[in-house]
Amino acid sequence: MFATDDTIVAVATPPGRGGIGVVRLSGPRAAEVACVLVRANHLEPRHVTLTEVRDRGGRTVDRVLATYFPRPASYTGEDVVEISGHGSPILLQQVVAAAQRVGARLAEPGEFTLRAFLNGRLDLVQAEAVGDLINAVTPLQARIAFDQLEGTATTQIGKLDAALFDLVTRLEASIDFPDEGYHFVEAGWVATETRTLAERVDQTLATARQGRLVREGCSVVIVGKPNVGKSTLFNRLLGAPRAIVAEVAGTTRDLLTETTDFEGIPVTLVDTAGIHETENAVESEGVTRARGAKDVAALVVVVLDRSRPLDDEDKALLRDTRRDSRVIVMNKTDLPDRWTIGQLADLDVTDGARMVPVSLVEDVGLGELRTALAENLWAGEQLRDTPALSNLRHIELLQRTAAALKRATAAAAAATPEELILADLQEAREALEEITGKRTPDDVLQRIFERFCVGK
Repeated sequence: MFATDDTIVAVATPPGRGGIGVVRLSGPRAAEVACVLVRANHLEPRHVTLTEVRDRGGRTVDRVLATYFPRPASYTGEDVVEISGHGSPILLQQVVAAAQRVGARLAEPGEFTLRAFLNGRLDLVQAEAVGDLINAVTPLQARIAFDQLEGTATTQIGKLDAALFDLVTRLEASIDFPDEGYHFVEAGWVATETRTLAERVDQTLATARQGRLVREGCSVVIVGKPNVGKSTLFNRLLGAPRAIVAEVAGTTRDLLTETTDFEGIPVTLVDTAGIHETENAVESEGVTRARGAKDVAALVVVVLDRSRPLDDEDKALLRDTRRDSRVIVMNKTDLPDRWTIGQLADLDVTDGARMVPVSLVEDVGLGELRTALAENLWAGEQLRDTPALSNLRHIELLQRTAAALKRATAAAAAATPEELILADLQEAREALEEITGKRTPDDVLQRIFERFCVGK
């Protein structure tokens, strides 16, 4: 793990040019280092000081605002100084280099937030939420991350842990004082309590799939024959002319990917080459990649041209995707129909898939299509509340808690010795404590924080 007894420095704003850039210092010598940089005797706590950063020759590098946050009421729980200057990467790196010359060390990725965790300013769930909030690309992602940063998930986990701790202490008391005649619990009561706790854990896990979907996103792949409107649909769903659209069949020969927001879900939309039999080596490779993308997609959008008769390639594509989660798009409804929904259903290749007629030329049916895609991704579940859980690490540990509680319930119901029941309950507590960071291995902590950006 990182050393925590020195002073670290890093640029805290994103790479690139901007109106303002911030250099952050944290550690026991943060104020001392900052005073050397700005040639000041001291910095007033929680006051913004207009000053200058100068190089070793005494020349002014930049005019800046310096703000000093004394420990423990700072982001990291240590002395922190933030120096806000012009957002030129060259100027910011000069400030960082100057801080290193007078004793600061360049911060590792996530080291400021790690120190906040180690100093008790954040628990591990909140620390991970910081990273999620920074990386959010949809409003719903940001809302879930902010709720977790505010402690909603921590509160739920804390209530479960408190109830479990009470049960464990009663069992331990019964085991520790058998000769004194004290009897703190009965097997029937233990079974009832563990069953109730397991049900509460299951309720917390109930929206975990939705939370993970919002946090991690998914891929939606558009497939179909050449020239049925796949690239046009791709552009319409993105709201931008990302893919080339032409009357010539086979314009798209590789995979095009862009991320968009489907009712809070970050979706990687994939446009593919037209699936058909071909002797052309380049087109054949494009078809192979299209089939590969389809096989790993969360949802497949099959595009059919309603203005042309259904042929063997259309039917083969429908049969090939019948095991996939899919939505069937019937495009070009602005032209005379050559087949109907009923005729398509009679072919026994739709398997109850949602079928949406659209005209991409006239922008007809796109609202219904977006709704159908979102409903399919939500798997028919309506998002009523913000999911408490979205992080796979939290979900897996809570599932471990639930499994241990169910084993304890079965053991208590079978009048198993209290020592064996206690072992399952202790495992459940360990999993809960690993979620919040009370009991988390160093390698797990390093893996979590090394994913952060430098400066956070």
